[in-house]
Amino acid sequence: MRNFNTLDDVAVAGKRVLLRADLNVPMKDGKVTDGTRIERVAPTIGELIGKGARVVVMSHFGRPDGRRNPAFSLKPLAAALARALKSAPVEFVDDCVGATAEAAVANLGSGAVLLLENLRFHPEEEANDASFAAQLARLGDVYVNDAFSAAHRAHASTAAIARLLPAAAGRLMQAELDALQAALGHPRKPVAAVVGGAKVSTKLDLLGNLVARVDKLLIGGGMANTFLHAQGIEVGKSLCERDLAGTARDIVARARDRGCELLLQTDAVVANKLEAGAATSIVSADSGGKWLMPPDQMMLDIGPATIERFVSAIRACRTLVWNGPLGAFETAPFDRGTMAVARAAADATRAGHLLSVAGGGDTVAALIHAGVEGDFTYVSTAGGAFLEWLEGKELPGVAALSHAGGNP
Repeated sequence: MRNFNTLDDVAVAGKRVLLRADLNVPMKDGKVTDGTRIERVAPTIGELIGKGARVVVMSHFGRPDGRRNPAFSLKPLAAALARALKSAPVEFVDDCVGATAEAAVANLGSGAVLLLENLRFHPEEEANDASFAAQLARLGDVYVNDAFSAAHRAHASTAAIARLLPAAAGRLMQAELDALQAALGHPRKPVAAVVGGAKVSTKLDLLGNLVARVDKLLIGGGMANTFLHAQGIEVGKSLCERDLAGTARDIVARARDRGCELLLQTDAVVANKLEAGAATSIVSADSGGKWLMPPDQMMLDIGPATIERFVSAIRACRTLVWNGPLGAFETAPFDRGTMAVARAAADATRAGHLLSVAGGGDTVAALIHAGVEGDFTYVSTAGGAFLEWLEGKELPGVAALSHAGGNP
């Protein structure tokens, strides 16, 4: 059940809507190289325009450390945003607060869009400064947050401002929260989680939260080597955090106590170097359970038996949460495991059997590589915010919407 307003709950005709977007997109030589975040916020802006609002867009870009720096200006993004909107030009003003910004907003016509300069040119933004939030609030009558990817930061434009204006979630924020609620709030059971990536140390909170909330936890990638090592299995030259063996055993024990089935690989694709076309072999346990792992080899992907095991586990579930690849997917042939499991999840999703939610930078790249990013129920580009939500942490930007000021 939602405890925040959406665009369905606010009247915006003729009003100044102050929209927090995340336009922190990759650029090279002044050109946007991946406009996904711009494209995803466009429907919210388009809807607001269609309802007769004057839309004032604010965002951060990069890390200018609270100082004005032309290299981090949002000005080049005005044209990219206009292209995503198709029917609306986007004006730009070279500050986000003060007389210059206020004058630009005052001259904005109905259905028009104005992009403010980088919020992080002011140190007060990242300090969640109340006075700075008040200056921002003077630019709008309604506040809309459509930047879930920045919701894990308690900044003036994501937290303090929501208490000063009638506030609502934009369509992208709403979609993110609805997807995550469906995946972990009140999911269809059984629930599976795929967690991969390089290191256990970066995902301790995530694993600790998931073992209490899912029925099956599938662990792959480099982090799986630490779990194998903790069981006394030789992992050769593989990436492995040997000092976290005790932590890995604790996670296994917690999963067992919670009734969560924890699945590790039973075979692996190995090579003596990580490079395209490297000579590979498959290693697995012998009849006595001892792995036949050469000491000069690295585990770089899950093997065929593990693929079959993981696919079978996912097909037996109704909900899937995915964060992290299962191998070194950027380099063939070590992408086969991730692609095979991802395609099986996509097939189950298309068949209506599985609700699948995935997120995290490497995860999105892996799903794109597998050609299935459009086949999951929802794929989040939020990165850190997605991960912190899965860790069970409260996100300041989301909490602020639940305690927003004013009436819609």
